[in-house]
Amino acid sequence: MNRVRDEIEYRSWKRSIYNGRGVGIAILDTGTFLHEDFASRVTCFRDFVNGRQIPYDDNGHGTHVTGIAAGSGGCSDGKYAGIAPGSHIIGCKVLDEHGNGNTKDVLKALAFCIENRQRYQIRIINISIGTIPKAESNEKTSLIQGVEEAWDAGIVVVVAAGNNGPAPMSVTTPGISRKVITVGSSEEESQKRYGAVKTGYSGRGPTPYCIVKPEIVAPGANITSCLNRQKEYCVKSGTSMATSVVSGCIALLLEKYPSMTNRDVKLRLFERAVDMGQPKNRQGWGKINLHTLL
Repeated sequence: MNRVRDEIEYRSWKRSIYNGRGVGIAILDTGTFLHEDFASRVTCFRDFVNGRQIPYDDNGHGTHVTGIAAGSGGCSDGKYAGIAPGSHIIGCKVLDEHGNGNTKDVLKALAFCIENRQRYQIRIINISIGTIPKAESNEKTSLIQGVEEAWDAGIVVVVAAGNNGPAPMSVTTPGISRKVITVGSSEEESQKRYGAVKTGYSGRGPTPYCIVKPEIVAPGANITSCLNRQKEYCVKSGTSMATSVVSGCIALLLEKYPSMTNRDVKLRLFERAVDMGQPKNRQGWGKINLHTLL
């Protein structure tokens, strides 16, 4: 991924018999470009923004996220492979070309995943997006209810903590839900956002309901993954990237232990996280470690 330690820790699927085969990851984002690294494994695509039928990504964020979780790395001789290159992808476009969207489309995508979870073997929903801090309270409530319905249906819901840190209570919605697995970035390196460089961007808890968040952290700085152009890659930073790292790791876990429930997965993350010695509202349980997780 971005540095030697992460290459060793997170690309270890090359030395493993597990690659996420049989596990469906639904990516709710800006879309899914049919990059060569995962084109044949996009088993379903739904466009909740423009209603188009053929998979596409007019922003690039969703493709980058997808590549981290499930890219094969075929265009880079495996150098930029994702965590679970054997998993299949359910692309749900809920954001437009500018990365903006509305609650209604996200809720439709969540309902689609719940309804089709068996048809497409959807075990994981990756939501590397969140509301702006000024979002209306009814919007936030609807999003929380939506992700919790998906969780109650048995799907592992993995959500970004957002990039509005480092102040307390800066986790974005729906990451403040008590049920979902909320992911922060394990690194405090700078991130370019809205033309400015921001440090310590990973969202921090507690939530307004006094819940410690995030649950877990993962690498999120300077991650190389698929670009929304054939055979090309790009580098991005943020909790979006960290979230898809965790989704990929969970896909490997579910391949190894297919009978695990989402609650089992959450407990496993808690038990196997590596304490980084940081405040709980910064690191949660600690940093994900693929070796101990499996």
